[in-house]
Amino acid sequence: MLTKVRQQRDILLIDQRGTGQSNILSCDDGDLNALNINEDNLDMLAITEECLAGIDADVTQYGSNTALKDFEAVREFLGYTKLHLYGISYGTRMAQLYMRHYPEALATVTLDGVVPMQQSVVAIGSSIERGLNVLWRDCKSTPECQQQFPDLADEYNKVNQQLADTPISQKVRDPQTDVPSDFLLTRSKFTGAIRMAMYMPNIRALIPHAIHQAAQGNYQPILGIYALTADSTGIAMGMHASVVCGEDIHRITEQMRKDAKDSYISGSMLDGLEKTCQAWPAKQEDDSFSNPIDSDIPTLLLSGELDPATPPNWGALAQEKLTKSKHFIAPYATHGVAYQSCGNDLVAQLVEQGSIKEIDGQCLQKDVRRSFYLNANTVEALPIASTDTDIKTDTTAPANTAADKE
Repeated sequence: MLTKVRQQRDILLIDQRGTGQSNILSCDDGDLNALNINEDNLDMLAITEECLAGIDADVTQYGSNTALKDFEAVREFLGYTKLHLYGISYGTRMAQLYMRHYPEALATVTLDGVVPMQQSVVAIGSSIERGLNVLWRDCKSTPECQQQFPDLADEYNKVNQQLADTPISQKVRDPQTDVPSDFLLTRSKFTGAIRMAMYMPNIRALIPHAIHQAAQGNYQPILGIYALTADSTGIAMGMHASVVCGEDIHRITEQMRKDAKDSYISGSMLDGLEKTCQAWPAKQEDDSFSNPIDSDIPTLLLSGELDPATPPNWGALAQEKLTKSKHFIAPYATHGVAYQSCGNDLVAQLVEQGSIKEIDGQCLQKDVRRSFYLNANTVEALPIASTDTDIKTDTTAPANTAADKE
């Protein structure tokens, strides 16, 4: 992703405290078998207390502002005068905090998949629903997908409701070990697999086929997607709790809580986090934490139109007081524009020029869409005996938009 940048620059990577090799705050699942657990029966409060008991650390010291001091200490120790900062997803929060507290240490900033300071990360639930609606739209606007899966949203809702009534148990071979296993397909596993698949274009392309097969009673494709995405985030759950419980959960309003109940994904996510935070010690950030970043540091903001986590309007919100910034929406990207498109070239241009003036983002218009899989093997329709109709690919796409401030 940073091929052009690293020809002329060092790349500095830091394990934020609580992650990687920096005293990772992880929670051991113990004897839980992910394939056959029923998530609705889990006692999140008890699980959180057990996780906390197994961590040898003061977990109140793992919030974002505390970790920020580590980053600055590393910069000073290594002798870098200024950094060109790149942050993705939650990393955009860390980047914005760096802009707030140590602006003199930054030359440029790139925010990719933006979480604005004004937004609680718990609000991601509504973004997931948006991602699903964009998926239905994309399938409907692609002739091959629409022809093969004309009732995709209805089939999703059908499977969702079936699993809400009764989880489905099957004998399978574990996709990762090939060991015979019991597979309990719950509503949580189904929606969770679809959710995580929407993050990655290559797996997103499998979703219509997997949903359609599940509606027909074949759950193998969903099992495959579940196995591919089960640990795709690699999140250190203890560190995640320290951040969310100190910085986000108290920002949930009654209206947000009410809205979350209208969606199984949003509702179950919020319920789990609230139970976790009942047991997790955290220093609550004050209201100023949520203030938009007021900065004149040259800043590039990148949003993916297909992003199921950090939608484009979040990028616009973060840009509110960034006086030297440009925000581009990549029409074919999901979460993480720089590694799916020419966004990496835009980052390199920003680093080289130290300014956003000449960056236009037109290259993001290049159609890099992944074709939807129409069956288990190909993106092409299975041959039929005869056909009188030529199917043409729809090449229309949402327009790229850019908001400039200079």
